[in-house]
Amino acid sequence: MIQLLASDIDGTLLDSDRFLSARTLQAFNKANQLPVILISARMPQAMYYLQDALKRREMPIVCYNGALVLDQQKQLYSTTIPYIDIENIARIAMEHDLHCSLYRNDEWFVPQMDYWADREVNNTRVTPQVQNIETTLAYFKETQQLGGAHKIMLMGDSDAMDSAFAKAGNLPSQLHLYRSKDTYTEISPLEISKKSALELLIKECFPEVKVENVAAFGDNYNDVEMIAGVGHGVAVDNARDEVKAVANYHTGHHKKDGVAQWIEKFI
Repeated sequence: MIQLLASDIDGTLLDSDRFLSARTLQAFNKANQLPVILISARMPQAMYYLQDALKRREMPIVCYNGALVLDQQKQLYSTTIPYIDIENIARIAMEHDLHCSLYRNDEWFVPQMDYWADREVNNTRVTPQVQNIETTLAYFKETQQLGGAHKIMLMGDSDAMDSAFAKAGNLPSQLHLYRSKDTYTEISPLEISKKSALELLIKECFPEVKVENVAAFGDNYNDVEMIAGVGHGVAVDNARDEVKAVANYHTGHHKKDGVAQWIEKFI
């Protein structure tokens, strides 16, 4: 018996137009008796419009790979990257001419509207605040009482990213560096995961739900623990081999409505 559906977004739930296909919307509408939790590296605003499309806006969400868990406007959990690490990562990004995006709650700061920022705007339908990195660092330093960054994202040339990734990995810090693509590195607090965030959310909001009755969908390295940790872990066809290795089920490619295919068959 499935009691709850949890899904990653990019590379899992969205179609080639970076939105929810008609088939996907129909499948979730058919499963309208089930809670649906979006669980992603995205910021909150980049998830709300998808909740609206799914008619699940009242549902909690897991943002920033688990660094921020929200139930409407209530924070169920929040942990951030401290300022010293923000500054060190930003300096490494500048040294290697990489785009550095900084995120906290509903805030997204970029140093300029370059190719990488434009790409993320297109992908997420969120507009960032544009200001030079020194101004952003000063802002984070002055507002440390609000916490640090929920996520840092570096984007740029893959060879430069190789060097920056190695250098950032040698910092004396408690950070998790995740290379989502050759040209992307996402940086989060070390202690977070989608699995732990989902478990906390279920405990707080759906205490009647058992983890063995949860179906979770994913495609990338940051989904591995979640897929392995639920009773019905589902890997889309384009998923990393590491995700497929721990999944209970394999379904179609995300561009061919893989999540919808599974829901149609099992719900």
